[in-house]
Amino acid sequence: MMSEAEARLSKVIELLAQLVAFDTESQKTNLPLIDFVEAYLTTLQVPFSRIPNAAGDKAALFATIGPMQNGGIILSGHTDVVPVAGQIWTSDPFQLRQEAGRLYARGACDMKGFDALCLAMIPEFLKAHLRRPIHLLLSYDEETTCLGPVDTIAQFGTQLPRPALAIVGEPTLMQVADAHKSVAAFTTIVSGHEAHSSKPKLGANAIEAACALVTELYRLADELDGQADPSSRFDPPSSTLSVGTIEGGTARNILARQCRFLWEFRGLPSVSADFALRHMEAYAQSHVLPRLRRYAPEASIVTRLEVEVPGLVPDPGSIAETLGFKLTRSNRALAVSYATEAGRFQQAGLPTIVCGPGSIDQAHQPDEYIDIAQLEAGIGFMRRLIAEVS
Repeated sequence: MMSEAEARLSKVIELLAQLVAFDTESQKTNLPLIDFVEAYLTTLQVPFSRIPNAAGDKAALFATIGPMQNGGIILSGHTDVVPVAGQIWTSDPFQLRQEAGRLYARGACDMKGFDALCLAMIPEFLKAHLRRPIHLLLSYDEETTCLGPVDTIAQFGTQLPRPALAIVGEPTLMQVADAHKSVAAFTTIVSGHEAHSSKPKLGANAIEAACALVTELYRLADELDGQADPSSRFDPPSSTLSVGTIEGGTARNILARQCRFLWEFRGLPSVSADFALRHMEAYAQSHVLPRLRRYAPEASIVTRLEVEVPGLVPDPGSIAETLGFKLTRSNRALAVSYATEAGRFQQAGLPTIVCGPGSIDQAHQPDEYIDIAQLEAGIGFMRRLIAEVS
């Protein structure tokens, strides 16, 4: 006969197996998973609200255990995962595999492990007769825009209870993280004028201009790296820049009419998210565009903001950090370089930390996994949370 602890862990693993079986890559719908969770909540008589996106092909789910009132803690996790295309897995990425104390599947670590943990703990939440509510939010599109919780957050204090603080369960090895970088993702399109490559003065080569811009971005990246504070809690300790793709032109002997490149800026919490954009646009206007327009006055450089995810700013002594330290039995917070939805909650006025099972080092990789010991640690965390709000 299983002990209570073994039974709870078994339920977490069972639910994780069911959640990872839904292919919720960010470009796909998450509605079948949401339907499954709603059915589970219905059997437990837990009230919930579905908050669909504008297209109706995805939805967030908000549930409350305990008194239906403002206050309490919101546990937030996302339901989408990154693609598996091009990765070499040793087993089906959408079928949970247990081996040597680890659970393998796409999303096992990032972050359906946390989702399963929250869902499996609901019977214990209900049994405790909570004095303050525990809210659960399952969102979408975290891996692409982090916009999935925004419509739900907008309803806090009106259609939905307003939590007092937020715990975002991204993988931190169950340590408190109080800061992360912002992310701004851009597409830059350079438009020139086609001409025969033997007579460059008859056109404007968009690739030449794009290369100049990319070179400047990496020069700026080196400058930022040189200004890094070695004592910073971030790894790496500076804001970073990266160009992900570049494409343009039609043939070797034709000046390219168009070239586009995709790039991103990950800024420290103290750095404005538009820092790199302002620098790049100023450099384009003063150095690149005049040269591009020498023989093609209509040439242009346009940069589009595709995604902007706010950073999480340290808030020492906040009620979220204080609770996090108590639940993790620690007194030191981490700073993480990856972005999360935490900044969305903080911008809405909720003290917020990041704390969840698993290591980000396993996320997004083939044979992604979470250690079972991390889920056990998560159960302990949740039980201490129950004691705090009961």
